[in-house]
Amino acid sequence: MNTIQPINQSTNHLISYTLHLADTTLIMAQRISEWCAHGPILEQDIAITNISLDLLGQSRNFYQYAALLMNQQADQAGNPVTEDSLAYLRDEREFKNLLLTELPNGDWAQTISKLFFFSVFQQLQYQQLRNSKDEQLAGIAEKSLKEIAYHIRWGSEWVLRLGDGTTESHQRMRKAIDYLWEFTGEFFIPVEYENKSAEEGFGPVVHLLKDKWMQKVREVFEEATLPMPGDCYMQTGGKTGMHTEFMGFILAEMQSLQRTIPGAEW
Repeated sequence: MNTIQPINQSTNHLISYTLHLADTTLIMAQRISEWCAHGPILEQDIAITNISLDLLGQSRNFYQYAALLMNQQADQAGNPVTEDSLAYLRDEREFKNLLLTELPNGDWAQTISKLFFFSVFQQLQYQQLRNSKDEQLAGIAEKSLKEIAYHIRWGSEWVLRLGDGTTESHQRMRKAIDYLWEFTGEFFIPVEYENKSAEEGFGPVVHLLKDKWMQKVREVFEEATLPMPGDCYMQTGGKTGMHTEFMGFILAEMQSLQRTIPGAEW
């Protein structure tokens, strides 16, 4: 079976950062796609499935670029790295996605809250990323921002609808927010490859995005009659391969065909 060579974090921070972006959007897409044919109404079922496809498309662009970078610096014979091998042939500890993206969908309120938190951060991140010195990253970010704007608009409308809806929908939103909040801090806590990418002008300084993220979330929560959570311990580790107990199950399902029949093609 073709295997992915380990990445030297100190010299390949651009590859690591690109994989972080790819992994985060892939796992978010995989999770959201679980709603396909299970949405509350047909129109919203189609909408959230399309959002999943948007994120999958973003992840493909990042994986293709990461594969190109890895193949360019390869100094050994063997099969080239591809977007498929990066998605299907890496183990759990090699993935660098945000922890929030791998959490269970839960009920509709939890899925909406997770998508809203993530999309607001992603928009701020990509607005900075489109100014990257790396033209490929900048181009992917620029292309993705139109999609992300829709994700935020759609997610915000549901936050308002549920938060300022019935007593039950309001309670479900509060429960979802309380569960997810401790995973939002990881957005703004950089790891080594993020710091190095920022220093080189490839990526944004993520901790500088926090105030704007909090402002947007607060604005929507106020309109939705939802209280902002207080300070709490923030979970981290996803960016460096330390994941929740849910990640292994996601990969087991997502990678099952490729692991069972290596190189299978339809």
